[in-house]
Amino acid sequence: MTLEEFSAGEQKTESDPDNVVLCLLAADEDDDRDVALQIHFTLIQAFCCENDINILRVSNPGRLAELLLLETDTSPAASEGAAQPPDLHCVLVTNPHSSQWKDPALSQLICFCRESRYMDQWVPVINLPER
Repeated sequence: MTLEEFSAGEQKTESDPDNVVLCLLAADEDDDRDVALQIHFTLIQAFCCENDINILRVSNPGRLAELLLLETDTSPAASEGAAQPPDLHCVLVTNPHSSQWKDPALSQLICFCRESRYMDQWVPVINLPER
């Protein structure tokens, strides 16, 4: 299983898109006021629904980066001339053998998404608190 970014409408992976099993859409309160990003999310959600890809909305992209073990150092020394942090507004989770759920955590996420759809919550939200 791999995590791959999907940013600004460009797929940054060369793997088969049929192996995508989960789309994480991450946004904080400031992003909720970004009309262009909301349109982008709407298009991604439509694509995912059309292709049977589970969708999960996540608050706090910074905390998501920490959980994915990505660098999120915001100290003044780190911000001077440092590369931009990764864009985690949309993260695709792939599984090369999607018919065989070997990762129990991924299986639980997929079940959570399915149960949410049964309760008419098509894009469930997980709030990630700060540490």
